[in-house]
Amino acid sequence: MNVRTIAGLAGEGGVGVETIRFYQRRGLLPTPERWSRDGVGGGIRRYGDEDLRRLKFIRSAQTAGFTLEQIKELLSLDAGEDRARARELAAERLAALDRTIADLEQARAGLRRLAGACASTDAGPCPIIAAFQGEAA
Repeated sequence: MNVRTIAGLAGEGGVGVETIRFYQRRGLLPTPERWSRDGVGGGIRRYGDEDLRRLKFIRSAQTAGFTLEQIKELLSLDAGEDRARARELAAERLAALDRTIADLEQARAGLRRLAGACASTDAGPCPIIAAFQGEAA
């Protein structure tokens, strides 16, 4: 097992040290005991491979758009027994992504329309600016 400091864990996980501490406060990562040469005590915390695996899981789930609360729940699920709940969380996330995509497509279509209107004439106010100011375009 590889052992690393919090800075080493942060570096390998692609995050800052404060992110590690934030995840610990939120209960997503455990906070290991401090170790010194004499055993547990006033030394530094040591993180293992499982901590790195968990950190990478958190980062991947965040990239997929899961909230920290959802990630905490996913981490608590047993990989072999809780497939139904994991699928349910994934379905909720997919539905949210579909809503976001629909909103973005609608925004893109509207902006394309405004850009076309802006390009069609030099007369009068710019339709893009007018639309953002709440005026009819």
